[in-house]
Amino acid sequence: MSQKVLLTSKEVNIILHRLACQLIEKHLDFSDTILIGIQPRGTFLAERLKDMLVNDYAIPKIALGYLDITFFRDDFRRTNKPLEANKTQIDFIVENKKVVFIDDVLYTGRSIRSALTAIQSFGRPSEIELLVLIDRRFSRHLPIQPDFRGRQVDAFNDEKVQVCWKEQDGEDAVYLINK
Repeated sequence: MSQKVLLTSKEVNIILHRLACQLIEKHLDFSDTILIGIQPRGTFLAERLKDMLVNDYAIPKIALGYLDITFFRDDFRRTNKPLEANKTQIDFIVENKKVVFIDDVLYTGRSIRSALTAIQSFGRPSEIELLVLIDRRFSRHLPIQPDFRGRQVDAFNDEKVQVCWKEQDGEDAVYLINK
């Protein structure tokens, strides 16, 4: 098994600032916009972006929630291991708001399809966008594309993209791992 560094800590930071600026260009004051981190790994990216928007770009108030999609997945009954659900934390109104789903890697598109179904339990957004750090563009099973992407990666199905976050993994980095 070998691994290649796709993004260093410095590159991740630059990309996060670029994504934050793109969000500001599109949503301005975020009064009608909600950020939703998709559990589990999208929450790190969502929290980091919210912190940047508030602290570095002086956006005063940003609604941030976390969405667990475990039981909305189309494959959740197809595994022999026990499922480990995460906590959904959405304590605001989603109805008629612009929702930005945030996840670390867009791979097959099935997680996003699940998120689209799960968010309906909280109301009907006026618009839904997708922000991802890594877009694995040649692996899609569903016609889902990101509105905001950090980096596009051409990876084969036998390769894994691993995003490491300082908060959980001790470093900010993205690796391409050959199995």
